[in-house]
Amino acid sequence: MVDGYHKLTRKRQLELLAQRTNVDLSKLTKLAVDSIHQHQIENYLTDFNLPEGIAVNLEVNGRSYFVPMVTEEPSVIAAASNGAKIVQRAGGFTAHSTRLMVGQVLVSGTDLALVKNYVEKQKQHLVEIANAAHPSMQARGGGAQSLQVRELDEDKLSIDLIVDTREAMGANTVNSMVEAVKRELLANQINVDMAILSNLADHALTEATCQIPVELLGEEVAEKISLASEYAQVDPYRATTHNKGIMNGIDAVVMATGNDWRAIESGAHAYAARSGQYRGLSTWNVVDGMLVGKIVLPLPVATVGGSIGINAQAQMNLKIMQIQNAKQLAEVIASIGLAQNLAALRAIVSEGIQQGHMRLQAKSLLIEHGVAETDLEVAVNMLVQAERIDSKNAQKIIEQLRKKDTDE
Repeated sequence: MVDGYHKLTRKRQLELLAQRTNVDLSKLTKLAVDSIHQHQIENYLTDFNLPEGIAVNLEVNGRSYFVPMVTEEPSVIAAASNGAKIVQRAGGFTAHSTRLMVGQVLVSGTDLALVKNYVEKQKQHLVEIANAAHPSMQARGGGAQSLQVRELDEDKLSIDLIVDTREAMGANTVNSMVEAVKRELLANQINVDMAILSNLADHALTEATCQIPVELLGEEVAEKISLASEYAQVDPYRATTHNKGIMNGIDAVVMATGNDWRAIESGAHAYAARSGQYRGLSTWNVVDGMLVGKIVLPLPVATVGGSIGINAQAQMNLKIMQIQNAKQLAEVIASIGLAQNLAALRAIVSEGIQQGHMRLQAKSLLIEHGVAETDLEVAVNMLVQAERIDSKNAQKIIEQLRKKDTDE
């Protein structure tokens, strides 16, 4: 047992940790300590670094974006850029989102009919109580909007408070509001078990869609993407991997903007299982010569609040994307998820996922180094067959093809 570890000086913490684990931590004593991070979490050790890159070619609602993504997986950014480029050629993504969060006041007992009757009669009063707990939110045009009662089973119900949290994710705001409602209920002799925010943000849904002419992909590939999508709707084993690919893109942007990726993950997967069976978050169908893609999921992301304000890199990334509000951010993130999904499915149904990863990496490198569009497919085949898929070989292949074009 280690008692009072958080009270020790940093030097003593490192000494104790080294002693107990037999790990040499001497390098940590020489590293600069991030003063903000040191106070942001308890028992701070050091900073854990992940690569951040930029996805390109994303167009949403008529606007083009450079999208920062934080990920350790090599093919994620290349795949997102590639999927986005395909959709960009077809006119880009269309997206829209809502911005409401849910707080729960949970009640159990034998007199739930009386509780339900009381809450129904006092709805407006309880909403006013909630808003009084956080008046600044209402002053910004948000705040508690409504209240509803859901029966969970014969002796449990949830009193759901619907809150517009504006630009913040709003966990602290919502928790303050439901705690105020809880106190009001207790004052009226109604027993309350707990009051807390729900991360199943099904009142903060974001939808992104796209339509791609079949000839851009090839009819056979488009039909196979549609079939792969059908599998994700009927088989939870396929749906899990399908959604993991989507979240590769979504989590990377959520992390880059300082948002809570655990909340986004839990809400997304709960929403995927809302029918009682876990299903894919996206669908793809061939309709009248178009491959139509659609994704819907909860995305209660924020541009302020939490740790976003003290995260300089998150602030920079929001500026890179030129994000004006939380709804816009959610729409970009959903579109990245759908782009990621398109690239993954295309790879799976054509050359296979491993070969697809190699080709996406090769294509991204070649585009980065200025390959001519007319030479792209030939160059990709050459780079995939090279000893290594790297910048040196990419540049070498581009020069070979340029020389060949000049000679001809």
